[in-house]
Amino acid sequence: MAGTAMHRSHVGIQEWFWAAYLVATHTPGFSAKQLERQIGCTYRTAWFMLHRLRRAMVSDGRSQLAGDVEVDETIVGGPVQGKRGRGVTAVATKTLVFGAVEVIHYPDKFGRATERAGRLRLTITGKADEESIGKFLMQNVAEGAMIRTDGWRGYSKTALSNHRHTQSPGVTATHIHRVFGNLKTWLNGTHHGVDPKYLQVYLDEFVFRFNRRKTPMAAFQTLLGIATCKSPQTLTDLKRP
Repeated sequence: MAGTAMHRSHVGIQEWFWAAYLVATHTPGFSAKQLERQIGCTYRTAWFMLHRLRRAMVSDGRSQLAGDVEVDETIVGGPVQGKRGRGVTAVATKTLVFGAVEVIHYPDKFGRATERAGRLRLTITGKADEESIGKFLMQNVAEGAMIRTDGWRGYSKTALSNHRHTQSPGVTATHIHRVFGNLKTWLNGTHHGVDPKYLQVYLDEFVFRFNRRKTPMAAFQTLLGIATCKSPQTLTDLKRP
């Protein structure tokens, strides 16, 4: 455990493995309250363990999305009276999130061309302007990929200078919108809402499990593998914005 995400933990290795297994394979995810009951620890310890594991869900060497990629943004947080659209992000409980998902093309059992969602990326952002969009795409989508958007003006030629682009104003981006719906259901259902300060690590968990949704045991093994390569973090580190 020394030198890993589990460094200097007073929790036994068996409990760490059990926590990693639950958070990686349980379809709705696992909250700190659930883990507290499952392994018989305090809520503080369960929260600390889960946040260490969430920090270990992003591999430093992961590859960028490629091919056809749907990109859009959504607002995460509770309802706000008197405000609409992207303007609600000025409220402290609201957070703007960029999302990008690969679109996988394949024939169905009747030989008809169809699509499904592939790998996913989610990142919090302060704005949906061309500079922020360009930075998100540069970090997460391979050069030359075909970007599908809804025509929002932030997806300008400058923002998309390294990518091809197709837009369908008024047409629903099926895959990324379904992802956003599932994300919000998970945040409100399993976690009953999330403090904006910690939202990114919850997004990382959602992405990690979404990308491995068909191989839960591989997700467990991958999580353990990444955790052994992550630098130790203290409770103070994890609580820092």
